[in-house]
Amino acid sequence: MPNIALITGASSGIGREMARYHASKGGDLIITARRAAELESLKAELEARHGVQVMTVPLDIAGESGAEALYQATRGQTIEILINNAGFGGHGEFLDRGLKSDEAMINLNITALVRLCHLIGGDMVARGKGKVLNVSSTAAYQPGPLQATYFATKAFVSSLSCALDYEWRPHGVTVTALEPGFVKTEFAEVAAMTDLDVTKTGATAESVAKFGYDAMLKGKLRVINDRKMRFMLNWIVPLLPRRMVLKAVHDMQTK
Repeated sequence: MPNIALITGASSGIGREMARYHASKGGDLIITARRAAELESLKAELEARHGVQVMTVPLDIAGESGAEALYQATRGQTIEILINNAGFGGHGEFLDRGLKSDEAMINLNITALVRLCHLIGGDMVARGKGKVLNVSSTAAYQPGPLQATYFATKAFVSSLSCALDYEWRPHGVTVTALEPGFVKTEFAEVAAMTDLDVTKTGATAESVAKFGYDAMLKGKLRVINDRKMRFMLNWIVPLLPRRMVLKAVHDMQTK
C-alpha cells in the first residue's frame, strides 16, 4: 500500500471527503470510524473508482485503549499521512449537558488524538518523514459559552498541533491544524444546533477537505478556509474586550 493515509472519522463529513480526495491522487487508505457499513461502502467506492487499496478498521477510538487498538491493527503499514478528523460538539449550558457527555467529547476530541499523534507521529519522526493534519475549528480562537467544552477541546488541538510541528519539523514531519468555520455535515445534528442561525450556512465538506489537505501537503501551520473569518479572528477579535467576545459568541449560539 503506497502513500498510505490514516483517516479517523472517515464514515461521513470532512473525513469521508478527505478519503475521497486522497484516493483521487492515487493514495491508499486506512479508514476508521464506529460505523462499519459506511466504511465498507466508502471502501467499495474508492477502490472501484480509483483503483486504490482501502483498509477499514471499525472501532470507537474514544473508548478505553481504542487508539492503541487502531495502532495495533495497522502495524506493518507505513503510514505517511495521519488525519485526525474524528470529533463532535455539544450545545447547551455546561451544567445542563451532563458530565458524561463532555467527558466523552474530551476522550474523542483530545485523548484519542493525543494518543494517535504519540503512536503514529512517533513512528513518523523515527523514519524522518510524515505529515499530520489535525482537524480543529475556528472555535479554537475564543472561549465558547453554550459550547464551553467543545471550544476548549479545539483550542487544545490547535495549540498541540503548533507545538508538535515545532518539535517535529526538524525531523521531517509537519503538523497542520485545519480550523474551519461551520461546515455542512452531521455536526449540527449531533450537537443539537440545527435551529441556530450560525448553522444555516456554511462551507461544504468537500471544499474544506481539499483546502485542509492541500495546506497539509504544503506544511502550513494553522489554516482557516474562510478568508473573512481568517481576517476577523487574527486581526480584529484579539483587539476586542474579552467580555464583548464572550457575549458575541453566546448570542450567536442562543436559540
